[in-house]
Amino acid sequence: MTIKEHTLNNDLVAEVIADDMVIKTVEDGTNLVGDLYYQNYNTVIIHQKNITPDFFILRTGVAGELLQKFSNYRIQLFIIGDFDREESKSLQSFIYESNKGALVNFVATLADAFKRLSIANPGS
Repeated sequence: MTIKEHTLNNDLVAEVIADDMVIKTVEDGTNLVGDLYYQNYNTVIIHQKNITPDFFILRTGVAGELLQKFSNYRIQLFIIGDFDREESKSLQSFIYESNKGALVNFVATLADAFKRLSIANPGS
């Protein structure tokens, strides 16, 4: 795993780059959030393939636990993936509601994440 650093509107953005799964458990996610927080990152971008599939099965509670960690540290999260293919109505609703807010965003591309960040934080 590597962290690619981006600066957007004077905010540090960490893009997690990895070929394999980075967050296999809630503990992995907690460690990642803590590490990035102490490196002064305000935003984290991670790809869907790097997160346990259990995250996307809402009844497991993994998403709730992990997102609470991001919320506690006030770190904005962007998850890049192909979410149009998801068949779960509850997950689709969760993604829709999350994308209305600022803390958690599900996007298709890195460019989409940067666009949303630019809109959310103009001139900061």
